[in-house]
Amino acid sequence: MGRNVSLEMGELTDTAYYILLSLVDAKHGYLIMQTIEEMTDQRFSIGPASMYTTIKKLLAAELIQLFDDYDPKRKTYIATEKGIELLKKEVKRRREMVLHAEEVFKRRGEQLT
Repeated sequence: MGRNVSLEMGELTDTAYYILLSLVDAKHGYLIMQTIEEMTDQRFSIGPASMYTTIKKLLAAELIQLFDDYDPKRKTYIATEKGIELLKKEVKRRREMVLHAEEVFKRRGEQLT
């Protein structure tokens, strides 16, 4: 499934998920990348090209919007209500996926650590 298709289906790629999650509060580009790295203990990072490509898609889907912080030198973004609702659905979907995996491994007598 292509990345654009997943967004159209209401599912987020990992990159879109972390960007949207970081934009629950308004942030500019560098702070988005920094927040994601801190949130994931440096296990997930997004480069500028990938981030801005994803931001364009999230803007087009009206999941985020520009936030006027009165600084003409940088663009600041924030999640929209539509974006927050999709993020909540995505968290629920991912949580269910983890539960399914735990059930499968439990039947095998294995535990996920």
